[in-house]
Amino acid sequence: MLQKTRGIALSYIRYRETSIIARIYTEEFGLQSYIVNSVRTARSKNNRIALFQPLTLLDMVVYHKNDRDLHRISEVKTIQPFQSLPFDVAKSTIAMFVTEMLNKVLKEEASSPVLFRFLIDSILFLEEASVNFENFHLAFLLKLSFFLGFGPESDREFESQLRENSYPFLPDKEVETALNIMLKRPLGTPVKLTRTVRNDLLDALVAYYQIHIDSIGEVKSLPVLREVLG
Repeated sequence: MLQKTRGIALSYIRYRETSIIARIYTEEFGLQSYIVNSVRTARSKNNRIALFQPLTLLDMVVYHKNDRDLHRISEVKTIQPFQSLPFDVAKSTIAMFVTEMLNKVLKEEASSPVLFRFLIDSILFLEEASVNFENFHLAFLLKLSFFLGFGPESDREFESQLRENSYPFLPDKEVETALNIMLKRPLGTPVKLTRTVRNDLLDALVAYYQIHIDSIGEVKSLPVLREVLG
């Protein structure tokens, strides 16, 4: 049955000689996998494989059946072509990390329009921001944790949960203030952090997610993110 939905491309794997299986978080159906034929050829129309690069925002018409794990796409186009996110080194590195985390935490379950709206708004902020995005990944993880059911109400709760699980997190007043700003204020609210503090907070946030989601495991994009943004 043909259905319309918006989607956020997360990843894809090669399938047979010219096709891919794309993993897409959709507004209507949650996380889904789609077979996309003939996109890995020189004759592929308008470089269609670019539509499935991480975090690309999509308008789709899909064949959807509830009893299937793999679906097909009838029509697809981008909602808003990116002008900066794939080309700015800092932004593309953040996008790589965010995509890896989303691939780890989003599950094949019912749709969540509120979560989808948050993700769309966050991606568009990162695409359009010219300043104050260096802490985007930290604020994003904190805010995403509420949609996943384990968001901390304050810096003290965040610190307490880490300590209870034997993670050595000892924030000073500056870090506590930064955490509360990122918890309670919009994305892009300026927060001054040194390179060392930003890295320490990043490690603490990943550890916090690992406490609540067993399947996270190693985050391969972390070393690159630390190097580029620090």
